[in-house]
Amino acid sequence: MTVSRKSFLLAGLAVPAGALLAACGAGSSAKTGASDAASASVAAQTTTEEITVEHAFGTTTIPAGAARFTAIAWGNHDVALALDVMPAGLSRQTWGVADDSGMLEWTKQKVDELVAAGAAQPVLFDDTDGYDFEAIAETAPDVILAAYSGLSQEDYDTLTKIAPTIAYPGVPWGTQWRDMIRLDSQAMGLAAQGEDLITDLERQIADAVAQYPQLAGKSAAFFYMSESDTSTIGFYTTADPRTAFMTDLGMTIPASVQAVSDADPEIFYSDLSSENADQVDDVDVMVMYGEESDLAALQADPLVGTIPAIKNGAVAFVGNGTPLSASTNPGPLSIPWGIDRYVSLIATAADKADAASA
Repeated sequence: MTVSRKSFLLAGLAVPAGALLAACGAGSSAKTGASDAASASVAAQTTTEEITVEHAFGTTTIPAGAARFTAIAWGNHDVALALDVMPAGLSRQTWGVADDSGMLEWTKQKVDELVAAGAAQPVLFDDTDGYDFEAIAETAPDVILAAYSGLSQEDYDTLTKIAPTIAYPGVPWGTQWRDMIRLDSQAMGLAAQGEDLITDLERQIADAVAQYPQLAGKSAAFFYMSESDTSTIGFYTTADPRTAFMTDLGMTIPASVQAVSDADPEIFYSDLSSENADQVDDVDVMVMYGEESDLAALQADPLVGTIPAIKNGAVAFVGNGTPLSASTNPGPLSIPWGIDRYVSLIATAADKADAASA
């Protein structure tokens, strides 16, 4: 199954047309900085021995001496950056980016830090509607990091002609944040440092969650819906890190969402007709793209408004196309950047669920 990054970002997202166009990254250049790629330097990191990494397309062997890492798709570059390694190239981001940098806030902060320390600015290229293989090749990578991506077999075969490529472990766009860190750090010869990073992130999550005991045991999943078209209710399955992350917060996955996830592990989102709204009555808290002002319209809908979480106002709205909304897809830099605010929003929704059941 081929799933583009555009589909991944916008799957079922019922957002205004303007927001859709912005998220598609119209007009961004795939060639930015490519001419400088051959001379770009990265933070010192060289694999000291041959490394083998297993993933959905087989096994990738990385020779000793690999020192240039290019990251594509979503979040893989943040693994390298979190380990103080500057990618030679990375995918231009558009959704959730508040300026013209082509990088999310947490990525740009780390890139700027490493540039100030002497690393070369990375090349940015656009893979929103398909990978620009020429631009990727011009970064002269020794390894291509794509542990979290939607690569097709054809994409993978083409990339491997450029450099050894690390793909996702099982399902397109279904790599959990720990697995993304493990696969990408292993490919860079930094497996131990990757494990340390995971441990540190788990501590940061636990510290944030500890402030809100009301989260424990509540059922939650990540939904998407539009106040202007309530005919469809969408949610991300447990294959998607956005819903899976609820368990990191001490919450549970609703049986309704888990059943859909188990029935087809290859999908990362699902749409439900609002006529069947009662199928998600078991959700205590809905995390959702959109604004708090959207709630009234959802509550007024004769079908959607019957869902207990919506009726009770137990909805954590995270914005749409904002940095915070982008940070809800967890990664090694986005977690520290947004975890406190994110958990606080969900805890407020959990309070409303408690108040309704009192």
